[in-house]
Amino acid sequence: MLQFYQSSESLLLILALTIPFVGSLIIGPKLIAVLRAMKAGQPIREARKGVLAPEHSSKVGTPTMGGLMLIGLVLLTTLLVCDLSSPRVQCCLIVTAITAFLGFLDDYAKITKKSTDGVSGWFKIALQFIAALACSVYLYFACPQIAEVLVPFYGKLDLGWFFIPFALVVIIGASNAVNLTDGLDGLAGGCMIISSIAFTLLLLCGCIYELVPFTLAITAACAGFLWFNCNPARVFMGDTGSLALGGALGTIAVCSGLELILVIIGGVFVAEALSVMIQVGWFKFTRIKYGEGRRIFRMAPIHHHFEKGGLSETQVCIRFWIVAGILAFVGCGLYFSCFGQ
Repeated sequence: MLQFYQSSESLLLILALTIPFVGSLIIGPKLIAVLRAMKAGQPIREARKGVLAPEHSSKVGTPTMGGLMLIGLVLLTTLLVCDLSSPRVQCCLIVTAITAFLGFLDDYAKITKKSTDGVSGWFKIALQFIAALACSVYLYFACPQIAEVLVPFYGKLDLGWFFIPFALVVIIGASNAVNLTDGLDGLAGGCMIISSIAFTLLLLCGCIYELVPFTLAITAACAGFLWFNCNPARVFMGDTGSLALGGALGTIAVCSGLELILVIIGGVFVAEALSVMIQVGWFKFTRIKYGEGRRIFRMAPIHHHFEKGGLSETQVCIRFWIVAGILAFVGCGLYFSCFGQ
């Protein structure tokens, strides 16, 4: 690792951090002004549909699609400083770009319809499936060793052909999990910063150097975006940003054999997704069994459960950041204790 830092590639790492962050500070105010002029405001669901309309009424009209800047800078930086001949880098670029395009279509539909209903759920899953399938199949044949998953306290497990459906679940799941987390000012961005820093350390330890500039670019771009997205947010990343960030995170894990470690490091994202699955599943089950739907959480995703419990948006966000930091520490510690050299 030390030799890597002492090489000429150190300049690329500096650029990977500098370009997205400085670019965000320069582009941010201009993008916000353009989005406001276009009336690209974030639609807010009504309280009768189960969402925090009174608490979030001040957010009506806040520009969305800030992910255009965030993901645009990540992609630009990757093209400038990463080794584009690497199948791992190619897959990260492709999945990030496709999921960002999907998110843009969803955001655009919401804005034009003035509704929270964007593109259909089936269309989302279909496009995510295509991107994840192309990535997993390409990786399987281009880097056969990538089918080995690191299992804590066990070692490397060669999944063989099962790697392809496994990678599909990881990438699609991560994309949607981050998307569900993006419901409070700064929540998804802050958790992504923590997760991407953790993965940077693990990639360095695992000598997968070609992805390090990519994770650093995500870290810096999220930090720059958080400058404008912290409470009270001046802009939201929208699905353009959250779907792409989740897709990128899942692809990084797949490319490095760290899919199981991702479950720990990205524990906040996992909890957000599980809370929705549990809430919806229990509601449907009780509606069939008792004739009326019942809920386990006050509201899902789970960050709204704590808001309904009386915590402020800032309190929930910072406490989730703390939990994300602890989980990242645990995930890295588990990796170093089991696979570190």
